[in-house]
Amino acid sequence: MALTTIKRSIISEGFDAFGTPDLKYYAFDWDDNIMFMPTEIILLDVNGNEIGMSTHDFAKYRSEIGKKPFRYKGTMVVDYATNPFRNFRENGDKQFLQDVKTGRPGPSWNDFVEAINNGSIFSIITARGHNPLTLKKAVNNLIRSNYNGINSRSLIRNLKKYRDIMGTNETDNELISNYLDLCEFYPVSFNNEENVKSPEQLKIEALAKFIKSVKRHAKILKKKLYLKDNIKNKFIPSIGFSDDDPKNIEAIRKKFIKEPLLRTYLTNKGTKEKG
Repeated sequence: MALTTIKRSIISEGFDAFGTPDLKYYAFDWDDNIMFMPTEIILLDVNGNEIGMSTHDFAKYRSEIGKKPFRYKGTMVVDYATNPFRNFRENGDKQFLQDVKTGRPGPSWNDFVEAINNGSIFSIITARGHNPLTLKKAVNNLIRSNYNGINSRSLIRNLKKYRDIMGTNETDNELISNYLDLCEFYPVSFNNEENVKSPEQLKIEALAKFIKSVKRHAKILKKKLYLKDNIKNKFIPSIGFSDDDPKNIEAIRKKFIKEPLLRTYLTNKGTKEKG
């Protein structure tokens, strides 16, 4: 890792009551977790007509689609339409940026706001297949517009604490840009049109990468503050992952059952519950 990368990798954590980094990290599914989005999966009814299905409903029906007809929106759904996830892939990048503007806060919205306002590193792990830069741009737009509780001044204030620790000289805009470079965006269907692996497996792989990254950040930060004799905690990071799909939560819980840093939260009932 280049020296400049190491320096940037320790400038963005939240702070505890003692003024030292709290080492709280966050991982979020997007749809029906951070936001309820208007984007729809396209299905076919018995008459060959296209029917849009919300992501919330898709989590419930996805195991039935194409296997047996079922009633939905007053008609019988029989299968997927051609290119059913067209709005969830790169072709839908522009639509995603628009949908974010009209999306409603989901059950993990407040945690998302907390992560950003504290300058805590987070990851987005979603089954969508947009370009990762599109997800980053959407979050950047939310920060710059101070959307629904997000406070760019609070974010900059916390990032400046790390700028002071490092002795760097970034502007406010550079601090936000560098912060988003440290956060990680995993639209797990990106460049994976064949969908050889299940969404659960793809999310597990993305979360494993983020956990590894978190441990690296914490290790670098601990070393830096030891040099400054500024240790107030044990420097044990924690990671909270939230998702509205019980299948994802169950698969992740089983895979990482021996990972003490990770806590999982299920949000399919509109509230955050330990998974």
